[in-house]
Amino acid sequence: MRQNTRILIGGHGNTDVLRTIEEPMPEPKPGQVRVRVLAAGVGYSDVMAQRGGYPLAPRMPFTPGYDFAGIVDQLGEGTTGVIKGQYVAALNPEFGSYAEYVCVRPEILVPVPENLDPAEVASLVLNYLTAHCMLHRKAMLVEGQTALVHAAAGGVGTALLQLGQLLNLKMYGTASSGKHATVREFGGIPIDYQKEDFLAKILSEIPGGVDAAFDPFGGSNLRRSYRAVKKGGSVVCYGFAGDNFGGLGPMISGVIQMYFLNMWPDGKRVRLCAVPGEAKKDNVWYQETLGGLLKMLCARTIRPVIGARVPLIEARRAHKMVEQGSVVGKVVLLCSPQDS
Repeated sequence: MRQNTRILIGGHGNTDVLRTIEEPMPEPKPGQVRVRVLAAGVGYSDVMAQRGGYPLAPRMPFTPGYDFAGIVDQLGEGTTGVIKGQYVAALNPEFGSYAEYVCVRPEILVPVPENLDPAEVASLVLNYLTAHCMLHRKAMLVEGQTALVHAAAGGVGTALLQLGQLLNLKMYGTASSGKHATVREFGGIPIDYQKEDFLAKILSEIPGGVDAAFDPFGGSNLRRSYRAVKKGGSVVCYGFAGDNFGGLGPMISGVIQMYFLNMWPDGKRVRLCAVPGEAKKDNVWYQETLGGLLKMLCARTIRPVIGARVPLIEARRAHKMVEQGSVVGKVVLLCSPQDS
């Protein structure tokens, strides 16, 4: 009997709380599809969930992972719109992608051209959807404007830089000095957050401030990002990670902070971008945008930065890399089992 390998988070703490289990093959319910996962993305939200700092995580025990690329393996009764053997990608708003096989609703699946690397496809889904949403739906930047990108050498940061290049944006990116080459490669002006004051740097070069700032940290960093933006500009938050893996408190205080900043009479707006929720409420946008990004990947207009490819059973090592910030770009789990 075929088995399914899956990663579980059974408690909160360091990477030791990640467990590998072997279980019977999941069967798709009516209206579901079973997918053989080839690659799954590791996001900072997964690490926050492991540490107990991600309020949107499912009840424990649960399998982390928002994004994956894989092959349709079996259709549940009454399922339409996909075919067995089809190469697909998905953003699963319910988590669950750290597994060899997953059962999901077909409407979250997007067809993938056969020549694309599964690790690159998995790297594209959450990161580039987030970057695209922030640039085009939230900040609504146009060609030639200016932006501040925090964590610019990370998965979302490098996606923002690449998509920003296509808009000919002038971009500043915060990163540690060892990652400045990556920021420059994708058109950003690096700022060493460990040694430089990003607010002073921005205002010295653009006295009025940038058109938009993209902030995953919240707290005091969000207030300083707000000050770096010009009147009428935008700050887009895509997390409240802070300095200690997030938490319910930082999320609540971040939402309150956004409310009060938006009350300030200077025309600036602070917006939140949570792509799993955006995709859930607007499937047409999700399908069209991810499909467009996959076409851009085919044309090599964009190129996801993969910091490490790690076997599924070494998920603890992958999480340590993300925790320590030791890699540039995205960490990807390789999940595909051997053919039976």
